[in-house]
Amino acid sequence: MKKLFMDNRIAMMLQHFRNTPIVRVSDLASKLDVSERTVRNDIKQLNREIAPHAAIEGGKGKYSLRVFHTEEFKKIYQEITQTDEFLNSPRNRMNYIFARLMRSEEPLLTDELAYEMNIGRTTIISDLKKLRGEIESYGLSILGKTSKGLVLEGNEHDIRRYVLENAFSSIYQDYPLDRDILDMIEKTLKENSYDKRARADFVKSMTLMLDRYLTGHGIGKLSAKYYNLTIRPDFEQIADLADAIGKELRTDIPLEEKLFVFQPILGMHTPIDLEEMRTIMLDSDVKSLIEKIIEKIREEMNITIEHDDIEEEFVYHVMFMINRLKFKVSLKNPLKDELIHKYPLAYQMAGIASGVISEECRLEVNEDEKAYLTAYFGVFLEKYNLRKEKPFRIAIVCGSGRVTARLMALQLRKVLDSSAELALFSDEKAGPDELNSFDVILTTVDLPFPCRRPVIRIREIFDEKELLHKIEKAKYWDQVEMPVLDNNWFVLNGLLDEERFFVFPEGTSYEDAVTHMTQDLTDQGFVDDGFYERLTKREEKGSMVFDHAIAIPHTFQYASDRLMIAVGVCREGMRAEDNDIQVIFMLGLPEKGDMDDNLLIRIYDEIITIARDRDLQTKIAQADSFRDLLRVLYRQAGE
Repeated sequence: MKKLFMDNRIAMMLQHFRNTPIVRVSDLASKLDVSERTVRNDIKQLNREIAPHAAIEGGKGKYSLRVFHTEEFKKIYQEITQTDEFLNSPRNRMNYIFARLMRSEEPLLTDELAYEMNIGRTTIISDLKKLRGEIESYGLSILGKTSKGLVLEGNEHDIRRYVLENAFSSIYQDYPLDRDILDMIEKTLKENSYDKRARADFVKSMTLMLDRYLTGHGIGKLSAKYYNLTIRPDFEQIADLADAIGKELRTDIPLEEKLFVFQPILGMHTPIDLEEMRTIMLDSDVKSLIEKIIEKIREEMNITIEHDDIEEEFVYHVMFMINRLKFKVSLKNPLKDELIHKYPLAYQMAGIASGVISEECRLEVNEDEKAYLTAYFGVFLEKYNLRKEKPFRIAIVCGSGRVTARLMALQLRKVLDSSAELALFSDEKAGPDELNSFDVILTTVDLPFPCRRPVIRIREIFDEKELLHKIEKAKYWDQVEMPVLDNNWFVLNGLLDEERFFVFPEGTSYEDAVTHMTQDLTDQGFVDDGFYERLTKREEKGSMVFDHAIAIPHTFQYASDRLMIAVGVCREGMRAEDNDIQVIFMLGLPEKGDMDDNLLIRIYDEIITIARDRDLQTKIAQADSFRDLLRVLYRQAGE
């Protein structure tokens, strides 16, 4: 495809003749930055291409386009500009319209624009409506009526932001920087350890800046926060580079333009290479912000992130993210939906971190950035699980001989973590003393004696996924009452009790429900006398409403050394400020030393899964008995 907006001088000339009744050669030469002689030669070439269906005629330095056969001229025009295929896409049409508006020095008539693009009036009006809606969030607008011409209104900085985030590839696909300039950029950025992504984003910003500035669309005065960036050592490097490029182009690049091209460096991706990353100076306040995030997560979720788990990479990521948010540098996350779906608890932790950033920095964290935080917290949770888990010891008891037992062990090795320890026993030699030293016992025969450890009866050839799920549940055996290691995905069921299940009538408020639950639990001895007071103080620090329909009030309890869960439901919902709470999961946490965070992390995961399933929420809220609740909370593993 030929160059739509830039290098194709012949196409640009033809567009200009179509839009302007009388064109001065001197004006056109100035606009295209060529000599008048070049313009006259180009007019001769154009006349050869458009004859006999049109002609550019005139004299004394003034020319006009004459069209004799409209339909045939349209075809020739399309061949010269080759926009037909490109403009079949609504997205490309919107980009084309925006590019024409941002470059036009006078209002553009809708009909002329439609003619130029070879599309119908209805189509362009529809595209304009979509474009107006899209640019509104950038503080931009398209003013004017269809009969009087359209004008793009807005701040130059916002125009550039829109282009970089939505239309750069379409508008600047054929606007290559000079090789000398590209070499200067590559040399400087590599010398200063900027990675490939940062270099690519910088080239985009430089391309856009040079085009806009050199065509009279300077960025103008910026807000004070931008000028504060001039004291940074990395800005000095970029400023020197911009000066060198300006010298090459025989122009002086203003400070504001240098600050604009500095933004992709300021908000770049965290470098993959650790040594490169460490050459970048950390902002002084980022570490204290990380401390506040850790404390808030501990306070709200009772999950402790050790300082040893906070990698340097995460600290740098937060710094770059804040810079992006502060200076409105967009960073799309192509894995956003997958991360949010796969790591629900990590996404919840990212939400807490985003709240701290919003409060401390007065910045709103968007979903793309929240998804990047989710990835980091997902890594933390995975590392935590690996660190906390001791080698899981599995005894295999087989009545069909050692070869069969070895075959089963090989099957298990395919699905178990490499740290799991397997030991083989024949049914004749297996005894309770040996087996009770293992974490879980798999057996193909009925054992003639009771065991204190979880026993899973299997066949020689077994369903690997189903068995893996049962083994996973067995890891919580010492903390959760699980009389049967069934195929139910929810570990939560093993922590529930009929005496800790509450059904509330319509009209009950959330506060009344919490008060009733805590009083009843205290009376029954499930929590200590100070539980309600601690819970109230916790609520004062922040709402425990997790989702619009689910609340998770929680605090420490000293009545037992196990995690206590109570469930309260209301079919019609319990009013809590702007929410109608259908389900309350009240957690009583034992003192930290008495509980492994792995169980709490698992329970949070399950509650978040429930919160995402509106149908399941409703069924839980409609449970009239404890038996109904257990029926609802049964989900086949793997579903």
